[in-house]
Amino acid sequence: MPDKRYVQLTRREFAGTAGAGLMLTLWGDAVPAQSRGVGTLRARLHIDEGGAITIFTGKVDIGQDSRTEVTMAAAEEMRVAPDRVRVVMGDTARTPDDGGTSGSRTTPYTIPDIRRAAAAARTVLTQTAAKQWAMSASRLEIDNGEARDRETNRRFSYADLARLGEWVEALDGTVPDEIELRPPAEWTVMGTSQDKIVGREIVTGQHSYPSDIRRPGMVYGKVLRPPSYGAALTEVDLAPAKEMDGVTAVRDGDFVGCTAQTSWQADQAVKAIAATARWNAPAHPSSGNLSAHLKERAQSSGNLQRTEQRGSLNAALSRADRVVQASYSVPYIQHAPMEPRAAVAEWRDGQVTVWTGTQNPRRVQRQVAEAFQMPLDKVRVLVPDTGGAFGGKHTGETAVESARLSKAAGRPVSLRWTRAEEFTWAYFRPAGVFEIRAGLRKDGLISGWDFTTYNAGAAGLISPYRIEDRRERFLPCDSPLREGSYRTLAAPTNNFAREAFMDELAANAGMDPLEFRLANASDERLRQVLLAAAGRFGWKRRRAERKPGIGIGIAGGTEKRSYVAACVEVEVDRAAKTLKVREVCEVFECGKVVHPENLRAQVEGCILMGLGGALTEEIEFEGGQITNGRFARYPVPRMRDMPVLDIVLLDRPDIPSAGGGETPNIVVAPAAANAVYDAAGVRLRSLPLCQELARS
Repeated sequence: MPDKRYVQLTRREFAGTAGAGLMLTLWGDAVPAQSRGVGTLRARLHIDEGGAITIFTGKVDIGQDSRTEVTMAAAEEMRVAPDRVRVVMGDTARTPDDGGTSGSRTTPYTIPDIRRAAAAARTVLTQTAAKQWAMSASRLEIDNGEARDRETNRRFSYADLARLGEWVEALDGTVPDEIELRPPAEWTVMGTSQDKIVGREIVTGQHSYPSDIRRPGMVYGKVLRPPSYGAALTEVDLAPAKEMDGVTAVRDGDFVGCTAQTSWQADQAVKAIAATARWNAPAHPSSGNLSAHLKERAQSSGNLQRTEQRGSLNAALSRADRVVQASYSVPYIQHAPMEPRAAVAEWRDGQVTVWTGTQNPRRVQRQVAEAFQMPLDKVRVLVPDTGGAFGGKHTGETAVESARLSKAAGRPVSLRWTRAEEFTWAYFRPAGVFEIRAGLRKDGLISGWDFTTYNAGAAGLISPYRIEDRRERFLPCDSPLREGSYRTLAAPTNNFAREAFMDELAANAGMDPLEFRLANASDERLRQVLLAAAGRFGWKRRRAERKPGIGIGIAGGTEKRSYVAACVEVEVDRAAKTLKVREVCEVFECGKVVHPENLRAQVEGCILMGLGGALTEEIEFEGGQITNGRFARYPVPRMRDMPVLDIVLLDRPDIPSAGGGETPNIVVAPAAANAVYDAAGVRLRSLPLCQELARS
């Protein structure tokens, strides 16, 4: 298995072209280095002579509907209707490098950049019209994509501007960072709910996902997989496959695969080869002793290790009236996207084009180029809107595999992983162990905080509560499974341990869980979401009206510049050892809301995904093999499992917009665990909660 590597975003300069017309782009200091990739004004925005507007972005749409938000941003600043704007995404030959689609960076970084580019186009339109008519630009207003003279009603459109070739040349300079953008109070497109741009195509089945791509003369591929993790191929005979009609078989080191006219034929060819294969399989740990395995292999030094320390922890703990400690653990879980990995590769004239589902087309482009030792400009990666990723599609293994098969077959090759392959060979959300110590004062304030997370990651490591003396550590471990990014990285698991432990501290202090958090929270935004969730849910009333077997829990947190709190009601049957989440009330605040209904959908998706990780999801493995790698044995939430959802979006026009596709996930598991204790008096310190309850 490959060593664990957390996904890093990288930057490469790229200048694209889009044919005749007006093209704009700009980068300012407000955009972080990992999102920059454009140095000219000719890669972000194109206007043709008919007035059609095309926006280019290296971001991709993997279900979060960033395509619609990009459209809205351009339409807002150019003063046009959204249907005037077309968006090209995730094409390494045509779009700039926007740093991949991860970390909730599209809304806070790419959207402002697109807005500035669109505002620059609007400014050029106004200035050009004023010059054409020899008047002051102050006499003009922009409406419906036209500059209009208030006195004479003369109009000058974007199409008119695009036809003036001399103005295209004038746009080779940069656009000032301080270019004026529309304030939220004047928004007419942003801040409203818009229909999903490709919504009709999706619901009618017309949309083409990566697994739907077809090319002339295309065949289908299948790859021989090892029988267990770490197994090395020592012997194989390709002859049984080569004897089949229409089959191409290839071996390149440990890589073995076949192509055929149908995916079934390719599968049969690989099975024929598999019967001849011999492997050297090393010993491999099991999920049953995972926590001990991770702690035994913790690394307290190195580049990945992180320690944040402030004040005097030991002195604070010694002064505390009580010291409380606990350990928590979480398993590996799968991203389980609706669409497993898929790619189509096609070679022509020494160049390769790959259509694939990925969150990072530039990374995949580099991986393909490295695999074949060829220049980057000989590799083109296109990303159709994809059927889910959740942090799980940063890498390009499917693209490389399809390209290998295509090169051998001399024809375009479609390679689509099965669900079993996705469960086994894709990377997982890291498992983790968490050890926490904290001191308590008689007044309910925390005196000293010692938080160590093994293996899970550093995202969400730092407590948002007011604690003067603290140590927070992330220790990477020698992981037995391949790991990588997951929705909000490690924040859901770190927040699970921290917020479940906050309830334990509240109980030791003899305080209500909400009041204990408020007493230790000085962050105004955190306090706001906690109070809003508790008020909406009726926290105090429900605490006073407890019913047997029914419990409520609360949790809060912050990540990706946004804040969230949730109250959860559960029903627990101790005799049957069953658990059901009945209701989730969540309040989410991510600054100014750009697209309300889509943001609500993102919060709903985060809650649903969070419930899976909280209640039932757990990768099990033994002898180097996944033992529950299918949905029949890996239960994700179904429609029947959905609780009542009450979602409140706090709109803060005074705060810049942050992304909303990740952070709502982080409070679901701890709020549910805290509710279980309220219902049944049992502390569940390991996920998933349903399995832990069954073992209690």
